[in-house]
Amino acid sequence: MLTIRLPDELEKRLNTLAKETKRPKSFYVREALERSLDDMEDAYLADAAYERFLASGEKAISLEEMMEEYGLED
Repeated sequence: MLTIRLPDELEKRLNTLAKETKRPKSFYVREALERSLDDMEDAYLADAAYERFLASGEKAISLEEMMEEYGLED
């Protein structure tokens, strides 16, 4: 079970949508999460990985250097 507080305008929009479509508000909240959670996970996990990389002090190499090192072509 999850309880959230929404800004008044967002709650008003959600209420209107639910009333007009005769679907529960939870349907739309779940739908919104399903549509956006993958992108949010990707963004936040990538940011965390980048922060760990920066903190590690490890040297970065360019794409060109990596391709040369592994004998890959453009």
